[in-house]
Amino acid sequence: MKVWTVANQKGGVGKTTTVASLAGALVKRGQRVLMIDTDPHASLGYYLGIDSDEVPCSLYDVFLNHQTLTQEFILQNVLPTQIEGLDIIPANMALATLDRSLGHQEGMGLVLRNLLALLEDKYDVAIIDCPPVLGVLMVNALAASHHIIIPVQTEFLAIKGLERMVKTMEIMGRSKKTRYSYTVLPTMYDKRTKASPIALQFLQDKYGPTLWPNDVIPVDTKFRDASLAHLPASHYSASSRGVKAYNRLLDFLFSQEFTHVKIG
Repeated sequence: MKVWTVANQKGGVGKTTTVASLAGALVKRGQRVLMIDTDPHASLGYYLGIDSDEVPCSLYDVFLNHQTLTQEFILQNVLPTQIEGLDIIPANMALATLDRSLGHQEGMGLVLRNLLALLEDKYDVAIIDCPPVLGVLMVNALAASHHIIIPVQTEFLAIKGLERMVKTMEIMGRSKKTRYSYTVLPTMYDKRTKASPIALQFLQDKYGPTLWPNDVIPVDTKFRDASLAHLPASHYSASSRGVKAYNRLLDFLFSQEFTHVKIG
């Protein structure tokens, strides 16, 4: 099972849209996909028509029982979406209390890695949606992933969030003697503006080796319409330019052999 984490320490850059769009495109290709929402705001669930206030279970329940996890228990906390082959472990606001209530417990940084190991035979790909803050949830997501996708809106305020995210991975990597594998993903690109081309050039100059090569996710109103319909864009408007871009991204991700590298 491939495990991808979508993260950035800035909100509003397209993280949840990226998770939903990649997941939908993967299902279209016959993959069994699990999405894990680690953001207490539960935007991924809402995107797909799941109300976090009404779900019978959530990722919080998994963390509460992290010392005695079994496959059977985890599957009780997995919800199907209206798309066959696409499941989710939803979030809720209780996740916001994890750092304070459980963050000190031993093994809390590896809960998601242990969870996914127990589901290895159930899914082809797992995609983790992260909150825009560094805490036990983001630490879990980074530790569990094979590759990290960092969406960054092509404007300069968003680039500051990217810089913080890269610094976080460097700090965590030094403590774990690991170099994280990641791809910087330019999003919301609008060639009609002055800001987008200039920001993209900056990304190419500073992050060239880790930037998705020679491509972008464009501004596309179909993403907003798809979320209103509670569907991945791939299932709402398969021919839209945004969906085509995410399919190109998938081609790139599958063409690479991503691994976190041990150092020291």
